[in-house]
Amino acid sequence: MYFPYLRGRQYELLALGELIDHGILKGHVIPIIEPVKLSFTLINVMEKFAEEEHPIAIIANPTVGSFALDWGTLEEESKKRSYKTRFIELYKRDQIIRSVIMKDDIEVTLSFWESNGISKDQFSLVVNTNRDFLNMYDELFKTTPQYVLIPDESTFRRKVRENKVLFNDRFQRRPRNVDYQEQTDEFFSDDHLYYREDGFVGFSDYSVIGSEYFETGFAPYAVVIHIVYFAQDKTLRIRHFVSDSNDDISNPARKYNEALKKLKDWCDKEKCPLNMTLGFDTFLKHYKEGSYSGLGAIKKLSLMHHLELMNNYFAEVR
Repeated sequence: MYFPYLRGRQYELLALGELIDHGILKGHVIPIIEPVKLSFTLINVMEKFAEEEHPIAIIANPTVGSFALDWGTLEEESKKRSYKTRFIELYKRDQIIRSVIMKDDIEVTLSFWESNGISKDQFSLVVNTNRDFLNMYDELFKTTPQYVLIPDESTFRRKVRENKVLFNDRFQRRPRNVDYQEQTDEFFSDDHLYYREDGFVGFSDYSVIGSEYFETGFAPYAVVIHIVYFAQDKTLRIRHFVSDSNDDISNPARKYNEALKKLKDWCDKEKCPLNMTLGFDTFLKHYKEGSYSGLGAIKKLSLMHHLELMNNYFAEVR
């Protein structure tokens, strides 16, 4: 089982919403959202997953973004007050996997939700990546939660012996987009092949986004499209399609078209995915139509492609 770990930025939430709207995600892929903002889009995605009875994990104590600040400073009359009320209601739904990160505020978080009718034992996913909190984990969770995300390190494997989910960042981020030209094709992951024999019930990563979080975006010199695909040995590789006109930040639509042309040529001549995904097909349509919807849309489609690819893989190997 695959647990893509997403930070809940707008394009990530929109990607999940589109996949659910098209009936693409099944039980093989359970997204984890660490929300960075208390927003309408977050609430909307939670509602969609609940209505479709598809599980989705939502972190109650995120480490990045303004979610905690949004939560603590809402006025009674504000529009966002309704988001908070709806979030609490949705968090009690069976399809929402209540989740926490082992960090300093975890006891405060658990206490808050207990006052709202959700006991500690109802939190069924724990992100446990800081060894300083391993003893606290033992004290708080006498019964092992359904899923425990840990790194592949002996200290954590000794402490967490059941329901382990392998958690790694598999995306090799470069300092600049143009730097992906130095190695346009590289190994991505083989966790899907070996996680079970290594004693894990699932695996998790940050998809094609990476673990680094930036509060605001920036205008890049180069536009890059990241596409994950299966090699002949069933390992995952990632291909980077980088624009050519990278001397300044002007004309991102042209840069996008340059990257798309390389993707289209690769698809025609080499390793186009045999089972087309919605995200990949939309890239090809953008090339045919000459359309451009912004940098966020590029990340959204790459993410959609990866998640659908993994869903299809697990559907085939069951």
